[in-house]
Amino acid sequence: MTQDLAAWAKANAIRYFLIGYTDLFGGQRAKMVPAQAIADMQADGAGFAGFASWLDLTPAHPDLFAFPDADAATPLPWKPGVAWVPADVHMDDAPLSQVPRQALKAQVAAAAELGLRVKTGVEPEFFLVSADGSEISDGRDDAEKPCYDQQALMRRFDVISEICDGMLDLGWGPYQNDHEDANGQFEMNWAYDDALATADKHSFFKFMAKSVAEKHGLRATFMPKPFKGLTGNGCHVHVSLWNPAGTANAFADDADPMGLSAQGRWFLGGIMRHATALAAIANPVVNSYKRINAPVTASGATWAPNTVTWTGNNRTHMVRVPGPGRFELRLADGAANPYLLQAAVIAAGLDGLRTEADPGEPLHIDMYRDGHTVEGAPRLPLNLLDALRAFEADTVLTEALGSEISAAFVKLKRAEWASYAASFSPWERDTTLDI
Repeated sequence: MTQDLAAWAKANAIRYFLIGYTDLFGGQRAKMVPAQAIADMQADGAGFAGFASWLDLTPAHPDLFAFPDADAATPLPWKPGVAWVPADVHMDDAPLSQVPRQALKAQVAAAAELGLRVKTGVEPEFFLVSADGSEISDGRDDAEKPCYDQQALMRRFDVISEICDGMLDLGWGPYQNDHEDANGQFEMNWAYDDALATADKHSFFKFMAKSVAEKHGLRATFMPKPFKGLTGNGCHVHVSLWNPAGTANAFADDADPMGLSAQGRWFLGGIMRHATALAAIANPVVNSYKRINAPVTASGATWAPNTVTWTGNNRTHMVRVPGPGRFELRLADGAANPYLLQAAVIAAGLDGLRTEADPGEPLHIDMYRDGHTVEGAPRLPLNLLDALRAFEADTVLTEALGSEISAAFVKLKRAEWASYAASFSPWERDTTLDI
């Protein structure tokens, strides 16, 4: 049963609630509600003007009403007395299907109809930079191979430990934190969970990382490629399917050389089939394509894919199977919408299940060194416009994800691309002024 938020507030010394939703561009929108008013919000929803956020609505549309998902209420570890509550958004007394969290819930329900429960984990990477975003925050973090750098990690102990302590307090099961492959870059990991819970945690994690960094006079950025020559921010997704009770892994098969059952291979086949279209969701900004199509970085490898291939425990491919019963999709970056990312992965995978899609044979080569020898494997899009075109053309995926949300996403993202194409850059002057 849904918990009573007023009673929960009293029990947890909560004075204020942030009732919020995530828009199509991943923006987190919220209203701050005193605990004394939360019962009314739980019954009637908090009102928003939809046109004021990135949704395909006009000023003439009726109000949105955000109904807090009380069971997902999360206290802010860095701000005692405040709690965040993700909301389900309605308009005209019906769920608004172009809201990302609603789209994910629909995919979770579609999996449940097949007797399956989707569990996922994410690995968000981020940079800690100066408050103005112009440079990494630690001038001494300049090693050529900075990954797992112990000294650099400990120089940012106050920020990283405060975020990790928050996850510990929330019961997320964080298990490791590290300095990543770029100077100034970090990754923090917590236990996998049901797909909706993972998306909620992913959304909250970004909020928490940014807030704690600001508290320390820094800035946390999940921008896919904030610095030329350095490894970009990925957001790898680990996926598995389970029985409804969550006790049996439907992807696992010890007899298979890759440890994947027939269902696991079919689901993976759906990911491979729809990968170029998935890029629009997994890599949703202009800057994304500076990461997945990057030249060699200062550390020696981008750690990002550029071709639709899969493998075993090999980090140079788009999909890696690190062990039995799950796979890791390495396509997504830090700009990916936490809810749309999960929804699109599930939609693609379920199509693969229904059609028994063949993922093809795994490759066991170093794609960074020998990728040019692979024939027939699709290349990932070179830019956002190509990705949007691939997404629009993939009607199976767009209809599975939802025609309304797919159309809204493409419309707004095409406008973003047009804005980018109309802008002028220093590069143009540098290369063309004297032509």
